[in-house]
Amino acid sequence: MSDTISLTINGKVVEAKSDETVLNTARANDIFIPALCYLTRCSPTLACRLCLVEADGKQIYACNAKVKEGMNVTTSTPNIEKERRAIMEVYDVNHPLQCGVCDQSGECELQNYTLYMKLDSQSYSIKDVPRPTQHWGVMNYDPGLCIVCEKCVTVCKDMIGSNALSTVKRGSEAIDKTFKDEMPKDAYSMWNKLNKSLIGFEEDNCTDCGECISVCPVGALVSNDFQYKSNAWELTRVPAANPHSSDCAFMYYETKHTSVDDASPKIYRVTNEHHYSTLNGAARFAYDFENKTQGKDEKAFDEAIEAFKKADSIKFNSYITNEEALILQKLALKTGAKLVNKDAFRFKRFMQNYSLTSGKSLYSSSLKDVHNSNFVVSIGAYLKSDLPSARYAFNNSVIMNKGAGLYFHPVQDPVMEKVGKKGKTTEFIYHKPNVESSILYLILHLFANDLPLEVQEFIDSKKEQRTKTVVESKKEQVIELVKDEETGEEKEVKKLVTKKEEKQVEFEYTKFLDDIQKDETFLELVDSMLAKKDKFSLIIGEDLIHNENYEELAKLCGLIENYTSFDVVVIPSQTNTLGVSLICDELVEEETGFVIGYNEKADFELSALNNDLSEGKLDMPALNQQEGTFTNIDKKIIPTNVAIDYKGYVLNDLANEILECDVDHTIEYTSKLPLTKGYCGLEFDDLPNYFGNNRAEYRGYDLKANDIEVSEKLGLKVLTPLALATEENEIIIYKANPINQFNEFTAIAHEFKDELQSGVFFSKALFEKLELEENQEVNVQVGEVQRTLKAYCENQIDGEIALVSTFEKDLDTKVFFEDSRYAVAKVMKV
Repeated sequence: MSDTISLTINGKVVEAKSDETVLNTARANDIFIPALCYLTRCSPTLACRLCLVEADGKQIYACNAKVKEGMNVTTSTPNIEKERRAIMEVYDVNHPLQCGVCDQSGECELQNYTLYMKLDSQSYSIKDVPRPTQHWGVMNYDPGLCIVCEKCVTVCKDMIGSNALSTVKRGSEAIDKTFKDEMPKDAYSMWNKLNKSLIGFEEDNCTDCGECISVCPVGALVSNDFQYKSNAWELTRVPAANPHSSDCAFMYYETKHTSVDDASPKIYRVTNEHHYSTLNGAARFAYDFENKTQGKDEKAFDEAIEAFKKADSIKFNSYITNEEALILQKLALKTGAKLVNKDAFRFKRFMQNYSLTSGKSLYSSSLKDVHNSNFVVSIGAYLKSDLPSARYAFNNSVIMNKGAGLYFHPVQDPVMEKVGKKGKTTEFIYHKPNVESSILYLILHLFANDLPLEVQEFIDSKKEQRTKTVVESKKEQVIELVKDEETGEEKEVKKLVTKKEEKQVEFEYTKFLDDIQKDETFLELVDSMLAKKDKFSLIIGEDLIHNENYEELAKLCGLIENYTSFDVVVIPSQTNTLGVSLICDELVEEETGFVIGYNEKADFELSALNNDLSEGKLDMPALNQQEGTFTNIDKKIIPTNVAIDYKGYVLNDLANEILECDVDHTIEYTSKLPLTKGYCGLEFDDLPNYFGNNRAEYRGYDLKANDIEVSEKLGLKVLTPLALATEENEIIIYKANPINQFNEFTAIAHEFKDELQSGVFFSKALFEKLELEENQEVNVQVGEVQRTLKAYCENQIDGEIALVSTFEKDLDTKVFFEDSRYAVAKVMKV
């Protein structure tokens, strides 16, 4: 743990942790130090050198220098101001004067600093060379505008973990040698590097998150969808939360009128506070999924009321707010209908069993804790697609905290392998499906103390003593006779000689290693990774939650929480899975009788996806048309706001009619969220929603965990691994959506619509083995269930397991995965 120290900045005495930088300490205390290239939560690049300060009479870079007890810092001296001005002049050399049309104008850091430093003259010049623009996936790169601050490279490496960007050499004129003698030293060094560099792009590594666009201080990286669409100052920023995944990351919908002829608001882009919060690609680009219905259909509303009166089941998913979940709970109690949500039901039962061994109603950790840890283990989570923010936290922990990580998963993932240094800081264990219980037992074997007798005896039963041959190197002193060539005289010379000896040694082996196809060298690797590690995080994913052996798996995870140093975070599979599982008391897994569906197929549908007034349907607002709250993975109640007006009925209108109440706005239910489940009864308008300069998150409030009596009857066992495919054309399939596709709402967003791919995805090797062609139709059959899907070759996976997408409800591919996230399937060409 770092200690708190005191130091002085510009005469102000401040406190900071001993491992903090001068720059972050200044920011936390509202003291301004200019910096163009530095990103909070990432490593310093020292590219801009504007953060030069004086500490105890010596010039240092505030982004890179750690604070010291009693340090005296001055942020501005005549020499420092001379350096900063020269640096800004260099940045402005040959920078295109296109502020009038540049998308970054109005929020451009280069523009801001040029004005801040009152640059009114130019001392330097150099011949420019052609630097043509480039198109990279969802973005455009303009090297002419690029100042090579390396923010994009840094965030891609340190936060995202894709390593898709890097600095590359470019052709250029040499800087006139006279400048080296005339210019301030730091300005010349910065210019020399800037003049030789550009940003390079590796397309196969990119996951289209767009975070590089967010961190770019100028207009060099811009969304190709947003470019030349609007000036920044014309847009209205609406604070909101990511509606597509359970990080509920802080973001802004940025809106203005649609056109000169159409005054209705339109979302033009999504942005974020990149120093404090990171967005995935779905949040950034899948923003225009609103329901465009133009009015209230009274006939459909009356039909909906009658449907509720005769409903046996209300089926819904977890892409809803806490307030909507509470309304559905009240409607179910009133009408006697069952609440059907398979996603939340499975999460709820997993957490109930988890609590029996952990002693708490909630898991202990958060993504912030993962960021701050230095040893991370991920089990059963396909991080790249399930929750990219969890992958970012895993990567950030390994990179920034000199940490180490273990990633257990059946799908071989070249993208995840960009995290850390494979085999050194990060180990990727690709195992057979359904051996997760053995992995959890292995974690207990390695890290647990004082386990319940039943569990310890089972773990001990898997131990055995083995011997192995090791080669030891020993140095021995030997005496050699050396003859002097001039005198012919022989002399005795002592030398140290290394000799290798084979030796038989005993060691303790555990048979849990057999299931993950590892040997004792794996234990040695883990042991080496643990050096100087003191903060441990375990990420648990959907593979364990949606598993027929969920009860045992959950209890094992609870034991790890209770008897090891690991803090555990369980990934909710949809945006508000955790909230729905807490708010809705009597969830069931399967519907019966007459069914009302909320954004689900049913006899009568309440849907934000319709955009029409079809028979048997009532339009509802999408999440970007609602205000309310989510319960996110960090166990915080997070507010979100309306970006686009909605002109139809909302769920609250139905509730007023059926419950015979008079609630004006849905957010009046925010204060009524159940106190017994950890909610605090705060009004929506009282919820904070911002970050502080000290990097503290002031968003909503924290959910309270309840103590649970620990069960003494565990009944644990090791699940038999899934039988591997043996027959011709048989393979294992795994439920996973493409990157940035989470649900039907992301699928209708225009950024993804043109390149929409839904079906079955094979590694290149498996694609060729089955002799398939791109977009070819194949029949996928599991048991008696068969679906015709399109086949795709996916270059971001390896191995023999294929992925099947589920984000398009019309394909109904979820039927393959009733009891598990894996299945053995026959694949035949149509």
